[in-house]
Amino acid sequence: MPQARYRLVDTATTPYYHCISRCVRRAFLCGKDRFTGRSFDHRKQWILDRVKHLSSLFAIDVCAYAIMSNHFHLVLYVDVKQASEWTRDEVIDRWMGLYKEPSVVKKYKAGELLGTMELKALELLVEVWRNRLADLSWYMRCLNEKIARMANVEDGCTGRFWEGRFKSQALLDEAALISCMAYVDLNPIRAGICESLESSDFTSIQERQSQFKKEIKPDCSPWLKPLRNEKDLPTKASLPLLATSYFALVDWTGRAVRDDKKGAIPEHIQAILQRLGVNQDNWVNNTEHFGSRFRRAIGRINQIRKLAFRTDQHWINGFSSTSAFYH
Repeated sequence: MPQARYRLVDTATTPYYHCISRCVRRAFLCGKDRFTGRSFDHRKQWILDRVKHLSSLFAIDVCAYAIMSNHFHLVLYVDVKQASEWTRDEVIDRWMGLYKEPSVVKKYKAGELLGTMELKALELLVEVWRNRLADLSWYMRCLNEKIARMANVEDGCTGRFWEGRFKSQALLDEAALISCMAYVDLNPIRAGICESLESSDFTSIQERQSQFKKEIKPDCSPWLKPLRNEKDLPTKASLPLLATSYFALVDWTGRAVRDDKKGAIPEHIQAILQRLGVNQDNWVNNTEHFGSRFRRAIGRINQIRKLAFRTDQHWINGFSSTSAFYH
């Protein structure tokens, strides 16, 4: 049974969320339709361009993404504090990047004198927009609605493009976050579409590696939430893992998934898993089946209980999978 979004998203517990949207009837509406031979691969670029645009407007950063033939994954960081620090003009400019400006905003931007009631209406609008620009549901709405309209225009039809509202998982600690990011980045390899991270098109791991090797085009500035640099101290602006460690972890996991065997864990990978506090024997298996084993949230038991308490729930599924994942 679907849950209200306020029961699924609590930014006071965690700012990190894994979001998934799937095309209606799981049809190949974003890739190549093997029945008709028609290719819709260009729509993957639509999704990526829209994600980049929204990330420049919302107080929401992208940690990882993978755009597949009939669905896409996003790992998002919701920065409520950043939105609270924006000025009135910043909020207006960002929201106007999405929607047309109402008459009171036109008058304000034109420098016209506003009456008392108009000023109150403007302040109310700004606060509503500020909250929406740090809201996961509004981010996904602005993404999915736009893509659905573009696809329907191209197909000359109306109706649903997406299967339903997006699914979300709360990522309650570092281990949950890194495991989910690896799961997302390895989607094309698990699906047998490619054999290496470098050839994983429309994934964040491919883009991060290009940036790391300085192969990115000069006119394309990095926009993903950065992994930590070896020279930098951990900050809120960066993800809690060194870029080199994350690349090594995902690469090794991808090889284990592709070969259908874990083998011996190398020492440098073992050290990463120990720092994350996860069960090394179950890492590959749990990461490979992350989407089916973990439902609405993943984290240590005490974190899941905290989320359940804050969202007024008696129980959140996933205790057994969580127990197997962590030490």
